[in-house]
Amino acid sequence: MRSTKEMTTDLDAVIHAPLRLQICARLARAETVGFATMREWLDVSESVLSKHVKVLQAAGYLTVRKAASDHRQRTWLALSAAGRAAFAAHAAALRALVGEADLAAE
Repeated sequence: MRSTKEMTTDLDAVIHAPLRLQICARLARAETVGFATMREWLDVSESVLSKHVKVLQAAGYLTVRKAASDHRQRTWLALSAAGRAAFAAHAAALRALVGEADLAAE
């Protein structure tokens, strides 16, 4: 059995912040999501979402594409291949950590 310290080192600090974890979880189920849609899902301001998007983008986990649509600029978010791999690893580390907690409760 791995120690809790070993399992927490598997957690990704970039993804672990609650809003970034939610962004990654939602993007893991979709190819792309519009910025406005993500903002509505998370019920946050544009500036808050933009801050977290920039952190994920700087880590190479998120791609941002801007395109004109209906005479307006639209922003689309997607997990990169590295982002999908990092999210999968982070989710596995969380499951392992929670699984250990479940065993301790028995």
